[in-house]
This record gives sequence, structure tokens and C-alpha cells, in this order.
Amino acid sequence: MKYLRPYDLAREHGISTQAVRNYERDGFIPLARRTASGYRTYTEVHAAALRAYLALVRAYGYATGGEIMRSLNTGDLDAALTAVDRGHAQLLRDRSTLDAVGRAVEHLTRGPALTEHTSSAGGEPLSIGELARRLGVTAATLRNWEAVGILTPAREPVTGRRSFGVTDVRDAELTHLLRRGGYPLEHIRTVVRQIRTAGGTEALSAALDDWRRRLTARGVAMLDAAARLGGYVTLLDIAPAGPPAAGEPAPAPGSPSTV
Repeated sequence: MKYLRPYDLAREHGISTQAVRNYERDGFIPLARRTASGYRTYTEVHAAALRAYLALVRAYGYATGGEIMRSLNTGDLDAALTAVDRGHAQLLRDRSTLDAVGRAVEHLTRGPALTEHTSSAGGEPLSIGELARRLGVTAATLRNWEAVGILTPAREPVTGRRSFGVTDVRDAELTHLLRRGGYPLEHIRTVVRQIRTAGGTEALSAALDDWRRRLTARGVAMLDAAARLGGYVTLLDIAPAGPPAAGEPAPAPGSPSTV
């Protein structure tokens, strides 16, 4: 068996030997054997673990990557796979949200100019009642959107009445579309804040393109991590026997095996 030094593992990835020791301490790679003089010695199993961990970090982040490796290194394959599944589910949700926001932005861009959403009195902002009628919702719904931080209307100095300007109308339109798509208010609040930060629908379109590229990059990173992880699981020899081939029914519990 070929033995490796901390330096050998570190050099492959351009990291420090202290980082390798830290990963061992935190359970991301198995414990090293020690020589009689106390020096660490690693094997190809440790090298595979480090490759898998760093690939997982790129795909899922430090927290999830560490959770997966600690689970594997304690023999809990199901816990590791559950964490992987959560990561894929999150990516799918992010893609779904991206598509929904893209459709909403396209709708707002193709629809009537936002200035047409204001009242006819010289382009004055809308009252809560006017905006509610415009969207076909109740004033109570708009107040709820405000309470959770989605809408931030101005208040008239004397009466304290809400005043919804062009940006507020845009945010309300987008919220209405996403709510019809079944998205929770907490998620919509994040999306609307991203639009405000981007500076409007045109700037958001560019931000959405960047978001899509990042999601694609994450998906590719997950593919690489899956390959690294599969190799490491094989080395650990902790996977159960594989499922039957496609189209071949699984045997009933207790049925005799066939040859």
C-alpha cells in the first residue's frame, strides 16, 4: 500500500498542510495512521476523501459538504445521501423560482407601461383602494404584503394614507403573479428585494441571466461531486447491492433467488 504525507494531499489541491490536518480534525477525511514517531500517513482512501470533500464544497457549500463527509466517515450512508438529495431539491426550487421570476419580468415588460397604472389625476400615485382594484385583490391583501416587507409604500404626511408609486405598483404586480404561481410570501419578499437592488426590470433581466449561469455552474459542480463521491463510497465499500436492471422486476420479499 502506498502511503502519502500531508504535503502530498495538500499539493494536489494547492492548499496548506494545516488545512489537511484541519479537515481530518473536523471529520471531513478519515483519521490518519501515525508512525512510531507520530507522523501522519495517509492512503488513497484519504486522497479520495479530500477530492470528494472539495468537490462537494464547490457544489453544495462548506456546511453541506462537511455534513456529507462526516456522515460517510461514520458509516451513515443514508444521512449522506439525504443531504445530497436536499441539495438537488434546493437547486430544482431555485430553477423553478428563476423561471417564475423570468416570466413575471417578461409579463411586466410586455404589459402596459407602469405609468398607466397610476391614476388619471396627473400621474399621481395610487391609493391602496385603487391599487387593490387594479390587481383584483383586497386592500387587506396589500396591507399583508406590506406587513411582511414586500411593499413599502410612502405615507402622506398629514393623513398617513398609503401612497403607491410606480415602483410600488411594479412590486405589487410581480407579487400578484408569483402568488398565483403558489410562491410563499417569504420567498417573494426576497425576489422583490433583489429587483429593487438590481434597479428595475431591465437590470433584473441581466441579473437573471447571471443567476441562470450560476445555477448551471452549480449543477455541473454537482455532477463532478457525484462522481467523486461515488468513487469514495466504492472505496469505503459501504453501499448495498445495486437495484435490479431496468425492466427487471425486483424479487418479492422472501422469494428464492434464481440462477
